[in-house]
Amino acid sequence: MTKRIVITGTDTGIGKTVFSAGLAGLLDGFYWKPVQSGLDEETDSEVVARLSGLPAGRVLPEMYRLKEPLSPHRSAELDGVAIDVAELSLPDLPGPIVIEGAGGLMVPLNRRTKFIDIFAQWRVPVILCARTKLGTINHTLLSIEALRARSIPLIGIAFIGDEVADTQRTIVEFSGVRQLGRLPLIDPLTSGTLRDAMAAGFDLTAIAGGE
Repeated sequence: MTKRIVITGTDTGIGKTVFSAGLAGLLDGFYWKPVQSGLDEETDSEVVARLSGLPAGRVLPEMYRLKEPLSPHRSAELDGVAIDVAELSLPDLPGPIVIEGAGGLMVPLNRRTKFIDIFAQWRVPVILCARTKLGTINHTLLSIEALRARSIPLIGIAFIGDEVADTQRTIVEFSGVRQLGRLPLIDPLTSGTLRDAMAAGFDLTAIAGGE
């Protein structure tokens, strides 16, 4: 089993936190989001703690908790905080860990470094979350090119939303990247319904196999 997996997205607000919660639960592992922007509403770590079914202590605290729901670089500036990317070292844990980035690959952490730069340093296998809605072909293929340009290992694509068979097929055919599965929009969204949807929609052996 891959011990460390990075979850990133083609954009913000696509459902990668819900996917991360489901994956961490299926793996019976750990979850870590190193940088959280926006504290007024439920944070991503709190969402994962509620939905993953993981025991207390398996959802690790963020290294940076920033008040404004903005790009981390700007939220940090407004808080008077300097994000030191050298501090973002991977935790050593006794089991699989799901690591979630903020927004998409090109989101800046500070005025010099983007999340994709950190992923390139880590060399941890990535799962790319993509919407099934209009526009996802362009965003997903660009994200895949950016990952490959930096030799970041890509496990595959997790689609989120209603099935759009031709869009999903087109992305897979043009990119040559595996479709790991699809997570539908879930209502009601609970730890139980999420776990059932993840188990039905994704093959853990494909995720464990790496690039």
